[in-house]
Amino acid sequence: MESCKVENLYSLENTIAKSIFRDVIYPWEVLPKIHDYIIELGKTLPKDEYDEIDENVWVSKTATIAKTASISGPTIICEGAEIRHCAFIRGNAIVGKNAVVGNSTELKNVILFDNVQVPHYNYVGDSILGYKAHMGAGSINSNVKSDKKLVVIKNSKTGEAIETNIKKVGAMIGDNVEVGCGSVLNPGTVIGKGTNIYPLSSVRGVIPENSIYKNQNEIIIKQ
Repeated sequence: MESCKVENLYSLENTIAKSIFRDVIYPWEVLPKIHDYIIELGKTLPKDEYDEIDENVWVSKTATIAKTASISGPTIICEGAEIRHCAFIRGNAIVGKNAVVGNSTELKNVILFDNVQVPHYNYVGDSILGYKAHMGAGSINSNVKSDKKLVVIKNSKTGEAIETNIKKVGAMIGDNVEVGCGSVLNPGTVIGKGTNIYPLSSVRGVIPENSIYKNQNEIIIKQ
């Protein structure tokens, strides 16, 4: 599926993790690699720009970290990022430049590109969020199917399907996507660049870029 390829979802110049995508076609292929990648990348970060505040936790000197935030390694928090009150970063997380991880937001095995905002009561697990993606308050990425089977990426419009061979896959969210408050992105959801998701939506499958998602049967392409 062309729309699910890394090159069609993300502008790689807007992440410190550009090189992890070098040899993959689809973004979920990097999920098992994030842990080791962060450890190797962290060792190369300039010490005059980053502090290792705990084992395998590298934080830019220009980032803002609330005293009540919980951060486990391996994690990299880039320049200008803001980690707010009671944020819970469980490890295997890259937080991009000027990104916001907000109150009671939980991250696990994720890459947040630069300027991503997950600012209020969000769960983001086994997911990749592109440049300037924004998740409204209370929206979450579900990363495990209820039957615990391996996640399959499905395009209901074309009938195409791709086996990920991974049990935990959250959402692959393209650049400049807006996810409405209270929405649930089901395991293996892929949202194309520039798309808006209505509040309180239950989203699954592949959603085209530059569209407005009202419900599964009403997806309008922006003019």
